[in-house]
Amino acid sequence: MQKRWVEQEVKNPAQIEELQQLLNVDPVLASLLVGRGIDTFEKARHFFRPDLSDLHDPFLMKDMDLAIVRIEQALSSGEKILVYGDYDVDGTTSVALVYSFFKKYHSQIDFYIPDRYKEGYGISSQGINFAAENGFSLVIALDCGIKSIDKIDYANGKKVDFIICDHHLPGEELPDAIAVLDPKRIDCLYPYKELSGCGIGFKLVQAYCQKNNIAFSDISCYLDLVAVSIASDIVPITGENRVLAWYGLQRINTEPCKGITALMNLSGRKDNLTITDVVFTIGPRINAAGRIDDAKHAVNLLIAETDAIAFEKGEVINIKNTERREHDSNITEQALAFIDADPELISRKTTVVYNEQWHKGVIGIVASRLTEKYYRPTIVMTHSNGYAAGSARSVLGFDLYEALLECSDLLEQFGGHKYAAGLTMKTENIPAFQAKFEEVVGRTIPPELLIQTITIDAEMELHKIDPKFYRILKQFEPFGPQNMAPVFMSRNVYTYGSASTVGGKHLKMSVRQNNNTIYNCIGFGLADYLPQVNNGMPFDICYTIEENKWMDRTSLQLNIKGIRTSQPA
Repeated sequence: MQKRWVEQEVKNPAQIEELQQLLNVDPVLASLLVGRGIDTFEKARHFFRPDLSDLHDPFLMKDMDLAIVRIEQALSSGEKILVYGDYDVDGTTSVALVYSFFKKYHSQIDFYIPDRYKEGYGISSQGINFAAENGFSLVIALDCGIKSIDKIDYANGKKVDFIICDHHLPGEELPDAIAVLDPKRIDCLYPYKELSGCGIGFKLVQAYCQKNNIAFSDISCYLDLVAVSIASDIVPITGENRVLAWYGLQRINTEPCKGITALMNLSGRKDNLTITDVVFTIGPRINAAGRIDDAKHAVNLLIAETDAIAFEKGEVINIKNTERREHDSNITEQALAFIDADPELISRKTTVVYNEQWHKGVIGIVASRLTEKYYRPTIVMTHSNGYAAGSARSVLGFDLYEALLECSDLLEQFGGHKYAAGLTMKTENIPAFQAKFEEVVGRTIPPELLIQTITIDAEMELHKIDPKFYRILKQFEPFGPQNMAPVFMSRNVYTYGSASTVGGKHLKMSVRQNNNTIYNCIGFGLADYLPQVNNGMPFDICYTIEENKWMDRTSLQLNIKGIRTSQPA
């Protein structure tokens, strides 16, 4: 697929020069910092040295005081508390964190995860009935509930109180709960708005500790769960999330909970995990429990108190992850074949496909794969509980949620974010929805957003890449949304020796520029460029810089993201 190279405009050169001198770093690194809004020595200090003291006072969050008073009342009077959460990684880590913490102080506590297939996303009538029938008078709902107006009214009628801890966008009306914790509330003055659902749960227990003079060390042990949620829920790794992710990764790589340890062992990744490693190794395994079977397995793994129980639960989840991969692969192949066989579908600006036989647990993954292939807003649907249930994914820069809002007359329900959403509709509405979604997207999406973009942070001469440069660059981690690994561009490079392919799809080569140092490169999925890089002519590359570890040797390597015929500066 052809990709657009977009070079970031260099802004505030005087500011860059001043910061370079203050920090004594390469101008390229100073430019990267300024591009991230880090334009003073003090901001750079906070960026490079995250500190737990940078976390905000949890009581700045609207309704936090009400939530803590109600929890204290429940604990002191021996009420039964139910910790309720969504079935994805963010929801299950949230439940594991809040349940594990309060379990230390209160025996009358349990957790509940809705069944993806029988109950669907969010707070369900079945869950409320379970609470009422089993004597739970307080429910702490995590990673869901902000739009559950009718469900909370139903719960109030059954004398079941709710504390809602959510991070999704609220609607015009808030549910009538005891407390609604969500930094995205328009009346919430909490300084950081992008916490994960588990991050909100962490702030809840932080507030309880603060109010009751419990040492912070009693909850720092849960930062590994927060980091897993931040990575898997693709929230910005800025501000408070950066602090939580930085310390959470430290915890993962030194003393993770027994459940995460089991997953690391089963995945073959045992140390030095990055956010990317968590996204591709830990997250999918936790998610697989709810996608294929029951997300309660994931919570039971994450709250396991012995190595034996953790390994047993981990093995079950690992098997579910293998099943998930098989479903994912088969359904993706079927969807690709269906689209490629229909010229009309190929020519559209959207992808909307439905098959009643597809496994609901993996349609979100399939939607992501189709978006990668065709690079356009995509919805994959299957049959569930008498309706068509779908997962939607968008492309960079296009607000999928707003597009679905215009089609809401054809939907039973929908919710999500700018780039990902879930929806249900009557099956008879599918053709009308396909047509309307295509019309809305076609009318509102700029043509350039339908071409995948490589955003280049800085142009650089290859000779600048040395251990000192990389050592400072590594301190930009953890990388993630709004703090992605910088992509560099170098012009007029030549292949040193001959390039080759690896695994039939990947490009392996060495390059140099102006007869200077030789750099090893890997280009995943770029084997088609082999003739171009082997023809002796110069070419431009864009890339990230990483360490390559082989046997006992570690060296710097360029991870190639794009190749093109050399163009003038």
